[in-house]
Amino acid sequence: MEHSIRVYNSLSREKELFVPLKPPFVGMYVCGPTVYGDTHLGHSRPYITFDLVFRYLKHKGYKVRYVRNITDVGHLVGDADEGEDKIEKRARLEKLEPMEVAQYYTNAFENNMARLNILPPSIAPRASGHIIEQIVLIVKILEAGLAYVVNGSVYFDVEKYSEHHHYGILSGRVLEDLQAGAGSRTLEGQDEKRNRADFALWKNASPEHIMRWPSPWGDGFPGWHIECSAMSAKYLGEEFDIHGGGMDLLFPHHECEIAQSVAGNHKQPAKYWVHNNMLTINGQKMGKSLGNFITLDELFSGSRKEVLDQTYSPMTVRFFILQAHYRSTLDFSNVALKAAEKGLARLMQAYQDIDKLKPAAVSTIEVGPWVDACHAAMDDDFNSAILIAELFEAATWINKLNSGEETITEADLELLKKTYRTFVSDILGLEADVAETGDKIDGLMELIIELRKRSRENKDFQTSDKIRDGLENLGFVIKDGKDGAEWSAK
Repeated sequence: MEHSIRVYNSLSREKELFVPLKPPFVGMYVCGPTVYGDTHLGHSRPYITFDLVFRYLKHKGYKVRYVRNITDVGHLVGDADEGEDKIEKRARLEKLEPMEVAQYYTNAFENNMARLNILPPSIAPRASGHIIEQIVLIVKILEAGLAYVVNGSVYFDVEKYSEHHHYGILSGRVLEDLQAGAGSRTLEGQDEKRNRADFALWKNASPEHIMRWPSPWGDGFPGWHIECSAMSAKYLGEEFDIHGGGMDLLFPHHECEIAQSVAGNHKQPAKYWVHNNMLTINGQKMGKSLGNFITLDELFSGSRKEVLDQTYSPMTVRFFILQAHYRSTLDFSNVALKAAEKGLARLMQAYQDIDKLKPAAVSTIEVGPWVDACHAAMDDDFNSAILIAELFEAATWINKLNSGEETITEADLELLKKTYRTFVSDILGLEADVAETGDKIDGLMELIIELRKRSRENKDFQTSDKIRDGLENLGFVIKDGKDGAEWSAK
């Protein structure tokens, strides 16, 4: 298989040729959501980004196993080792079982992903379903002498690990700075740690803690980082190709994953570490902790009138994310989303108009180099921004071909159609919005019913009956009532 893709590796801090460990198979792990609240616009960026990667790798002929986990235990408030579990906190507020909360928000997340036309992963494991695997990995780390037990909790010994390994290899953080940077801050349980940079692999559950499992160290629950190390190894092996996620996870989450895997399995887990940049609002990272987020449901419904000028369709949101390269920052605004809406409409109009094109004896446009440019954009670190610029160029051609300003041979036309459709639909995952199409059908039917009403008023029953019969043949039924005509689909 041709190795033409270059991917930016956060580990080496440069673009590298993408060569899978066991071609044509590719293993990809992406950190999924912590399911304790509604999915917001910022969450959509990593999942749209890695959906693009998933789609393009499959297009290139790779057999991809894509694992995207669900975090339903162990992620504590503030992303630290102390405090309440995020899901358990929500469960207490709503007087529900924690797993009831997790299931509700998992369902909501998956529904939003489907609306954004994000393909489901090959496997979507839950942290709570892999407690045994996490305990087994913790035991291996303890046996390697790189963790210690205190009061039923297990902590990773970062200083001892750093004697022979590089803690900070991914993030560039220096251990001495991490220890000094902690200052004199004291938190409940911090005195259990030998060093402030150490992190929890397993936490002893206090009597009031609901989410708890038996372990060799007593009842407790896993740390946030250990789950991804255990689940990625289970489904992709101890070494796999791509580990993805948002840049905000690079430290400490992904740094800790590397340390755990090296300590327990003696292997660097992923060959390529790929991170998407943040989605910002007024230049600040969008996130629940900052309270500046907009949920996807609010975007789709337009319910936040104080923030949103209008509703935005799932495809507009998807296009908005894809129009920027995944490693660049992207700032939310109504202006930017409206521009995305117009850009999407232009691409989708050309997608429809391409069927109207007629071949000619000669081509006045060069399709071959354009096809190469589309592939080159995606081969260069999945650059969807440049790809979309190339597709806009093709949309201009389609308009000119329709108006007769340009001509195209039959062979070039088939190549243009195939490539344009493949990149718009299969790779970018853009499609006509169902809701938008429905609105157009509603409007069209109202217009037809109005024309039929006028025919009846003018006693032109032949035209009136022709409209009714024609609609019936197309699967629409018109019923006349005292308040006017109503329509329905068969």
